[in-house]
Amino acid sequence: MIVPEPIEGFNLRPIGFINSKLNDLKDCPLQETEDAPEAYLELYSRYIEGIKDIVAGNKLIILTWLHLADREMIKCYRRNMVGSKEFGVFLTRSPGRPNPIGLHFVTVLEVVNKQKLKIFPIEALNGTPVIDIKPVI
Repeated sequence: MIVPEPIEGFNLRPIGFINSKLNDLKDCPLQETEDAPEAYLELYSRYIEGIKDIVAGNKLIILTWLHLADREMIKCYRRNMVGSKEFGVFLTRSPGRPNPIGLHFVTVLEVVNKQKLKIFPIEALNGTPVIDIKPVI
């Protein structure tokens, strides 16, 4: 079996960011289905053509970079159940993980302008980098 070497200089480029009323980790729900608010996804100008066909009502998957997450975490408690059995992080939705990619299922509420979408629900902090947008199909 051939084991590939890790890619050196592997880089992600944010395409935009989340503008949310959530400003502190303690305010974030654990999942979008647990009272996550509406927020705005704002794209950087070089990527605006990428959302030109998105309309209100579209269901999207937003991939974010959870920039404040603990990248050294490899085991954790499920749903903050401290004192219970620890699980390997890859069997949890914990934001702390080696590559803290957030996965968010949202609905577009409004296309505000050519680089800004109003979306719901999303449990991401204000300023969270967006790394990709995909349609739910």
